[in-house]
Amino acid sequence: MAQRAHTLLLSEPEFQDLVRKALDGLPEPYAGLMENVAVIVEEKAPREVLEDLDIDDENELLGLYHGISRDNESFFQTGGNMPARISIYRKPILRLCRTKQEVVQEVRDTVVHEIGHYFGLDDDEMPY
Repeated sequence: MAQRAHTLLLSEPEFQDLVRKALDGLPEPYAGLMENVAVIVEEKAPREVLEDLDIDDENELLGLYHGISRDNESFFQTGGNMPARISIYRKPILRLCRTKQEVVQEVRDTVVHEIGHYFGLDDDEMPY
């Protein structure tokens, strides 16, 4: 993957606002089912995450779902599982996009993609 000459400038609060707007734009019933999922913005994926996923270029990972998908949750699961969490990686998205409008679209697509994993969808089943 060719790296762009510069990174688009968008402050962390502005980026977090785009993530919040993407979440606010979710249709029902999905929006109402997101109560037990933390969505966080991180600058980039930690090295150990990239290694676990066998990814060499940190710019390839825009977001990640951590947890058990909703369709695999069970009353009989043992305790001690971490709550579901979605990480959205700010710097790789900003490096990928050339305009703010592209960032808005990529944030939305990434949020929807990771939420799809929460609902048990595979990459080829994503609703976009």
